[in-house]
Amino acid sequence: MPLRKLLSVTLGDQQLLSAPAELLSSWQICPVDNLAAARKALAQHPYPVGLLLLNNTSDADVMKVDALLDAHQSTQWVGVFPAEMIKRPPYRALIVQHLFDFHTWPIDPVRLNHTLGHAFGYAELEGPPDTTCSGKRDMKLIGQSAAMQHLRKQIVKVAQTSAPVLIWGESGSGKELTARAIHNCSPRASAPFIAVNCGAIAASLIQSELFGYERGAFTGAAKEKQGLIESAAGGTLFLDEVGDLPLELQTNLLRFLQERTITRVGASRSIEVDARVIAASHTRLAEAVKAGLFREDLLYRLNVIPLTVPALRERKEDLELLVRHFFIEFAQDKNPRLTGFSNRAMLAIKAHDWPGNVRELINRIRRAMVMSEGRLITPEDLDLASPNAPEGPNEPPNGEALEEARIRAERDAIHVCLQGSGRNISRAARDLGISRMTLYRLMDKHGITP
Repeated sequence: MPLRKLLSVTLGDQQLLSAPAELLSSWQICPVDNLAAARKALAQHPYPVGLLLLNNTSDADVMKVDALLDAHQSTQWVGVFPAEMIKRPPYRALIVQHLFDFHTWPIDPVRLNHTLGHAFGYAELEGPPDTTCSGKRDMKLIGQSAAMQHLRKQIVKVAQTSAPVLIWGESGSGKELTARAIHNCSPRASAPFIAVNCGAIAASLIQSELFGYERGAFTGAAKEKQGLIESAAGGTLFLDEVGDLPLELQTNLLRFLQERTITRVGASRSIEVDARVIAASHTRLAEAVKAGLFREDLLYRLNVIPLTVPALRERKEDLELLVRHFFIEFAQDKNPRLTGFSNRAMLAIKAHDWPGNVRELINRIRRAMVMSEGRLITPEDLDLASPNAPEGPNEPPNGEALEEARIRAERDAIHVCLQGSGRNISRAARDLGISRMTLYRLMDKHGITP
């Protein structure tokens, strides 16, 4: 049976660096003693489990560790700290937000092996990292709905080719995020990703911006300039809202797709450019072709591999996951007293149709996190209509399914016990009748900070 892979990151007292190798004989260990080496190791190989050993580290160092773990959430991390360090807020936040489990010095090899084995099993349940994704592993596409799982599978397949891709989706649904995911999972991941909003560049400048220009090509051209297409050489060129390109530019773009060459403004020779083109539009380009606003032959060239990004209203089962993610991502903007969303707010979020898709959800959450004056965000903070109570004896309370009601009851119980204990974790865990580690995991699950 092959040894399980483990990344061991030791910071602080370097005498501890040899400890994991001596104690963990059943693991294939990659030991590193600084964060730069850890980032490099994680970029080269997907480790299912990481062991974090800290001793005599400053709060600033712990914050840097937090950033590393935040960027590699698919790895199950187990920490080992001096017992006195756990009293410090940065360590406590690190444990709650990022760690599968933690131990204190000195190391108990039997317990640590058991914990790491449990973490490895948990990583296996979540599924091994996708080995077909030859570039960066994290797509940053959040959601477990059938629509999002299907999109991720399509992205992995599409990423292995260099054929043009045409992404369709409503405004704010995540078209650029999808294009970046294709790039990050492709062999071109280490090369540039150049995004161009075709509707945001003045018509008089698009030619020179896309194709570049030679010195003296026009008034003000004091030196030659590389265009955006050239800048994407070896990588990916993303043309957002490609339907807004003027017809004369569409001709030049078609020539580039056919011949893989461009000619700068004012130049007499062409330049070969190897760049993959991914285009996106919120309008149906076939209708633009019928209206004479888009070239049919260009549509055929771009639409080699079509992808559709689902609207948020088509994957409402992802709403809670998205809300929790954005609440954590923008935590630095929030009122310190704010701990989460009220039941009414979550019902209002689920009842809303989200015409602006994920972009609208982000904007409403960020505004609410800044403006809310209570401990929980309300529908009024989100500027959403408060849902009416359902009628009929067979309706579950507040229109929630049984599982949703259970989750909310669990979250509310944690809030009540934490507030009643003065945010004392041990006492709150006792009141709830669970262990401290179980409480930490539940707090992490519900996005509750200590």
